[in-house]
Amino acid sequence: QVQLVESGGGSVRAGVSLRLSCVVSGYTHGSFCMGWFRQAPGKEREGVTTIDSGGITEYADSVKGRFTISQDNAKSTLLLQMNSLQAENTTMYYCAAGPRRPAWWNRLYPVGYNYWGQGTQVTVSA
Repeated sequence: QVQLVESGGGSVRAGVSLRLSCVVSGYTHGSFCMGWFRQAPGKEREGVTTIDSGGITEYADSVKGRFTISQDNAKSTLLLQMNSLQAENTTMYYCAAGPRRPAWWNRLYPVGYNYWGQGTQVTVSA
C-alpha cells in the first residue's frame, strides 16, 4: 500500500523559510514523477514543483528562485524548501506521486498522479 505523509507546515512570518517533508512508503516503481501541489479553500489545486526519476524538475513561475524540490532517497522522502515566504503562499500543501510522464506532459497539472498525501498547512503572516 502506497502512503504519502507530509509534515513541516506551520505558521510563520513573511520572509522566513520552511521545509516541507513527504515520506513515501510502498511506492516501488523505478520510473516516477513526484511533486508538491497546493490548494486554497474554494480554489483549484495547482502545481508548485515536480521532480521525476531522471532528476528533471519543474517549477511554477511564482516560486522559481525561492522554492526548491529535492529527494532524500535514503529516507524515501520528498522535500520542499521554501524561502522568502509571502502571505500569498498561505494554503494547504500536498505531495503526490505517479508514473513518469513524457516530456510534453504538463506535470504541474494535478492529473496523472495516483497517490496523494493528506496535506500540511502553511500559514504566512505579513
